[in-house]
Amino acid sequence: MPSAMDLPKTPDELVAQHSGSSELKDLLKDPSRWHSIPILNYTPMHKLKDQTLVRFRGMIQDMMDPEIYLERYEVKSPDGSQHLKDGKYRDCLKMATGEEIDYNAEGNIHGERRTMFVVSVPGLNNWSREHEKQCCPQIELINLAQSPSSAKKRTLDEQESMEVDGADETIFKRPCMKEIQPDGEKVGNTKSTVLGSEYLLNSPLPGRPSMACMVKVYEDFDTYQLNSVVDFVGFLSVDSSLDAATLEIDDCENLSELQATHPSPFLIPRLHAFGVQILPHSNPLLDKSLRQPIEQCEEAYPSQLAVHKDLRMLLKLCLFDDDLAAEYMLSHLISTVYSRSEMQSIGKFALNLCNLPKECVEFSTKLYEILELLLPASHYLPMTLDTLNTAAFAPKKDYETNKLVSGILQLAPHTHLILDETCMQQGKLEANGVYAVQHLAHLINNQELKCDFQYYQIDYQANIPVLVLSEGRSMLPSDFVMPINADAKAVELYSESLKAAHHYLKPSRLQQFRKYLTTARISSFSVSEEHTEMIQQDFVDMRKANVKSNADDLHGLLVLSRLLGIARGKETLDKETWQLATEFEAKRRQRLQSLPKSASQTRN
Repeated sequence: MPSAMDLPKTPDELVAQHSGSSELKDLLKDPSRWHSIPILNYTPMHKLKDQTLVRFRGMIQDMMDPEIYLERYEVKSPDGSQHLKDGKYRDCLKMATGEEIDYNAEGNIHGERRTMFVVSVPGLNNWSREHEKQCCPQIELINLAQSPSSAKKRTLDEQESMEVDGADETIFKRPCMKEIQPDGEKVGNTKSTVLGSEYLLNSPLPGRPSMACMVKVYEDFDTYQLNSVVDFVGFLSVDSSLDAATLEIDDCENLSELQATHPSPFLIPRLHAFGVQILPHSNPLLDKSLRQPIEQCEEAYPSQLAVHKDLRMLLKLCLFDDDLAAEYMLSHLISTVYSRSEMQSIGKFALNLCNLPKECVEFSTKLYEILELLLPASHYLPMTLDTLNTAAFAPKKDYETNKLVSGILQLAPHTHLILDETCMQQGKLEANGVYAVQHLAHLINNQELKCDFQYYQIDYQANIPVLVLSEGRSMLPSDFVMPINADAKAVELYSESLKAAHHYLKPSRLQQFRKYLTTARISSFSVSEEHTEMIQQDFVDMRKANVKSNADDLHGLLVLSRLLGIARGKETLDKETWQLATEFEAKRRQRLQSLPKSASQTRN
């Protein structure tokens, strides 16, 4: 059976055996090879040596400037002979005792590579992490490459070296960096940290720290997109000389940038990637690059229709016995942006659940406890004035360190964002709070994330389902406003209903629901020409009955009917599903009419 043993063990072996990348890519197509490579996210660093073959799974949080490096370099031996060495997939160049790099040699070849700052998927829920961890192979299965004791830091401007007594290698002189005080005075030769680890790790979600890795890629630079989720295979680089804190810098134009781009490799390791998989989702249960437990693979699952029925019953139980609200919630949970035009992100289903019973003060957090058991990645955000006025929502470029400093909204695709307006109190929104609301509204309306580059802003595509929980209608926009029609008895027994819901979610049923939600989201769905004509005629009839009906209403019906069909295991739209969508929308609009005028005067 193929395994990681078939893959190169060192950068030199990789260059020697696979001068072209096509053969290597074919080798990596077999998932079993990926299964056998340890995942850096879950493997203790003390078990790994420099140049170990590892993987790192995460979201591309930032893309750094291109780097020119020595792909091949000529060295001079003490006896006067010269020969070439390979520098690809390395941060540090191997040098024997007495050897020197000839930086002016004609045989030198310079290459270009890019560094991606990658963080473990923000908001990944506990069950997802635990499953990934269980699928992580033991490090003892992998042959470790040589330690970093015989390495030399590769830079194009450093040429000074010194011999190490009793050793057979040379290293660059790397005295420690001096601390810079706020007034600019240098104090002592200490290894003080100028930038804190929290800033360097750059986790998007406060209180939910991510692991970070600087991944260096060597080809197909244009295929990488900010915020996408990627699984990288490559060689680990943790040589201590990579740490800027070991440098003595007497005259540095930007000390902060130097440390930000050269943090300690034991805080933020490096990975030189030669294998890449763009992951379509974050659900480890359906990830082909992870070895699934045998008992799980062999277990028989009920039909999609049966799982749909059970899941809808669970959501109904959590939503005060409101069947219509359960239908819209389920549609929201499987929604995704499946197409984009210049004007629209098609498929988004931002949902505002409002008219929540005031006596159920913990409804939002209790509902989220259920949702995080079902979803691979999610985040609950209380919309307090303090959060809005102080938290960073959008990424912002820090030109002092040349880093894109993350914000709460920089999330991986299909990370569900639950916004709780029920905890909002009266007060004043400050400038940051106003910007926060604007960023949230832009995300909901356009599924785009604005990144602040100080002198200009850039929109990056997003695919983040947003659920807003509020007593009255939310101050934020949404695609569908669903007023809860709470059953009085269900409100009275809500605590007992939640206990019953948790009891209902046994491990086997949880697995069914988790797989169902992801499978439904990535399912294909089409509309035949025959049913297109039916929809057009129905819309003409709708306009005759209600002149206020517009193209947005038709778009909403199309999105809803698609999700209702997918939820029931259908691949094409049929008349029954279309009629169900029009019926649901009629009922929802009737509920909107019963809300106070100020809360129901707009379309949704």
